[in-house]
Amino acid sequence: MSNVNTQVVPAKNSTYVYVNAFVDELQRAGLYNVVICPGSRSTPLAIAIASHPALKAWMHIDERSAAFFALGMAKGLKQPVALLCTSGTAAANFLPAIVEARLTHIPLLILTTDRPPELRDCGAPQAIDQNRLYGAHVKWFTDVGLPEATNAALRYIRTIADRATALTQAQPGGPVHLNFPFREPLTPEPRSDQPLLPLELRDQLAWMGRPDNVPYIEVQDAALASGPAPVIAHLARQIRASECGLIIAGPYDKPELTAPLLRLAQQTGYPILADPLSQLRSGSHDRNHILVSYDAFLRIPAFLEQHKPAFILRFGAMPTAKPFLLYLKHYEDCPQVVIDAHGGWDEPTQLASGLIHADPVAFCEDLSSTLAQSVSEDRRSSAWLQSWQQVDRVTRSTLQSGIRDFRVPFEGRVFTELAQLLPDDARLFVGNSMPVRDLDTFFWGGERAVRIAGNRGANGIDGIVSSALGFAAQGAAPTVLVIGDLSFLHDLNGLLAARLHQLNLVIVLINNDGGGIFSFLPQAAYPEHFEQLFGTPTGLDFSPAISMYGGHYQRAEDWESFRTALQQGMSAGGLHVVEVVTERVSNVTMHRQLWQMVERALLKQGEE
Repeated sequence: MSNVNTQVVPAKNSTYVYVNAFVDELQRAGLYNVVICPGSRSTPLAIAIASHPALKAWMHIDERSAAFFALGMAKGLKQPVALLCTSGTAAANFLPAIVEARLTHIPLLILTTDRPPELRDCGAPQAIDQNRLYGAHVKWFTDVGLPEATNAALRYIRTIADRATALTQAQPGGPVHLNFPFREPLTPEPRSDQPLLPLELRDQLAWMGRPDNVPYIEVQDAALASGPAPVIAHLARQIRASECGLIIAGPYDKPELTAPLLRLAQQTGYPILADPLSQLRSGSHDRNHILVSYDAFLRIPAFLEQHKPAFILRFGAMPTAKPFLLYLKHYEDCPQVVIDAHGGWDEPTQLASGLIHADPVAFCEDLSSTLAQSVSEDRRSSAWLQSWQQVDRVTRSTLQSGIRDFRVPFEGRVFTELAQLLPDDARLFVGNSMPVRDLDTFFWGGERAVRIAGNRGANGIDGIVSSALGFAAQGAAPTVLVIGDLSFLHDLNGLLAARLHQLNLVIVLINNDGGGIFSFLPQAAYPEHFEQLFGTPTGLDFSPAISMYGGHYQRAEDWESFRTALQQGMSAGGLHVVEVVTERVSNVTMHRQLWQMVERALLKQGEE
């Protein structure tokens, strides 16, 4: 490296020298997509990003929707995505998506712009306290130094770019916040073809960056090992002594885990209770050990009493199904070991007897190697495994038969239909509250691989439309979003992204005119205030709003028209909304009828 030149460039565009170095370093660090909200104070970064040939700028008018769009994009790409806004309350609107990103370990780089120090806390317009604005919801925050064009400043800002981008991906991944103060002028004055820096400074390393487009400072995460050999050996001994065990696969999007996890299940003879976001329910892999209807049969008291586990091994986040949590509590003394890939504390039950910070793939492979010579073939066809498999088959058959007999629209049928309609490699994004719960119970998967995602960190109903559009922004795979009416209304302006960026998304809008999940909760026992406080009906006609954003609307009058509309939407491209109108009270009744059918079927099976 050449000697440091500490002279500030005597030009008005020193800000752009500094900002261009930062933006150039972002793509060296592996960041290629930036979601930008319009504003004045963010002008230097916005222009630098839009001018860089290796970066793609995605414009969004609304900051909250923009943040969820970036969240969905980062979730879909499994790469860091940056998010830029101006000063003031614009930055505050990023918070809900940042909370979700932190809880689900999504790599977001938040770039907020700010007034310089002399214009803070003195009544200057569009100025709020942005210091640690997002509190504990980001992995790291720094108030970036004011722009200078010295080599020292340029080395600093390139290092910040590398450090921040790497930290979004370091285990556990998550959002990082950089706050940039800028003084006026904010535009790249003077406008000319003259170089931004004198020749002698332009040739120096800090300005140009390192050769061959490598990062200024390369940050690497050490691969997570599966743990010391004694830990693996101890678990292997527990498994050998525990024929009646379970493997729990919670929400986890890592395809390379599938094969070693299935191999582990085959060796242990344990059934896998697979959350739909585990990515195990669909695909060409062997699904013999994978159970998908446990949300229904774990509600049956007789089943619980007859199926006491001796050992539980859990991967991924906590599954969605509440009956599973109640099952754990019923057998709270059962040894339960959680494999946590994120180095945090992904164990909300307070029932686990062990938590191991390890890469799940390496862990499975090491455990399989240890078990390879010590678990007999008989374990793979044990009475324990066969009992769970038979209950799963009876439950699915009973649910399927019961659903077909319903004469009014049933919300759960959306997912049995989707399992048949979605093509190979399709993407399914699912809203919270009732949709994700019905997904858990009624989406049983099949041979066609379907990638399933949702915002299951904070589990909020906000930003779902924007997240789904961001998820759909990369690649040509058909993408379907299933969402309830209140959640759809909450992020209605997120539809603008489909029009701005010509995105393809089919939205299945389940409209029960209010908060359908509350009808299943104890609040429903207080009818005098239920509709006002919890049911919250709106009576809205969504079709004009969908047309306003350039989307195509169709109401499904029956399941045949639902299938037709969904297939047309996936093949035609663009934004399509297929509305399924249901009624909250009858929907609860039908769910409970199905649980009763399952209980009767399982009792009958036990008598045979």
